Amino acid sequence: MITSPTFTYLSINNYDIHVTEWGDASNEVLVMWHGLARTGRDFDDLAMSLSDQYYVLCPDALGRGRSSWASDPQQYSMPYYLHLATALLDQYAIEQCHWLGTSLGGLIGMGLAADPQQQRLRSLTINDIGPEIPAKGLNRILDYTVTMPRFKSITEVECWLRNTYQSFGEAPDSYWQRMARTSVRRCHNGELSLHYDPAIVSQFPRPVSTISAWDTFTQIKLPTQLFWGRQSDILTEFIVDRMLSEMPSLDVTTFNDCGHAPNLTCVKSSQKLRHI
Repeated sequence: MITSPTFTYLSINNYDIHVTEWGDASNEVLVMWHGLARTGRDFDDLAMSLSDQYYVLCPDALGRGRSSWASDPQQYSMPYYLHLATALLDQYAIEQCHWLGTSLGGLIGMGLAADPQQQRLRSLTINDIGPEIPAKGLNRILDYTVTMPRFKSITEVECWLRNTYQSFGEAPDSYWQRMARTSVRRCHNGELSLHYDPAIVSQFPRPVSTISAWDTFTQIKLPTQLFWGRQSDILTEFIVDRMLSEMPSLDVTTFNDCGHAPNLTCVKSSQKLRHI
């Protein structure tokens, strides 16, 4: 098992897309795509634990982490994310892969899975997102995403992350410490700022209304499993029940002590991904 990652930059549409790679490239491919204002480094623990079985790719989406920022904020949109995801698979010459997506990453996965012309996914794992996003939960996320606080130290960053993302559930100190290190950039005045383009939320009118994409979800025909944070305000019990009604084969794993979205550091999440 390769226990340390490789960092790669892909050139896609004149943008640098940063990818953290884990494991042997001869293994089956598992792509892990992060949430709205996060980075691929959120998956370090899970990716390392699965690197004996999969070649794990954890991209930083456009405008996040070490990837380029969009020259046109309109490119922070689902159609363009789907285009980038497909281009990423093409650059790695990946015909099919397994997909794990948290929040926004799950929506991208659903979009790829629902496209009959693509057939790029072998399986889909969705982490705490569904084809309907309640306005209340989405506005909560947008409220802290647009804030863009500044910090004097990594310790301040860690405290802010622990408070803002407490719904991720319990995690070891090392998880929060790494998140702090990989979630910020140094500004020209020496302060620290969160590592994403503030324009990533420009696609959302404020206040945003409930988003629905049930027509996309009902087109998914491949093996699909759902990780659900039982206390989530993004993936409610009503939505989960309807997902099961639309897709009776959906495999649901519940994380009782989490909201949006489970941090996936526990053994249960890696075991589910080992037995897709």
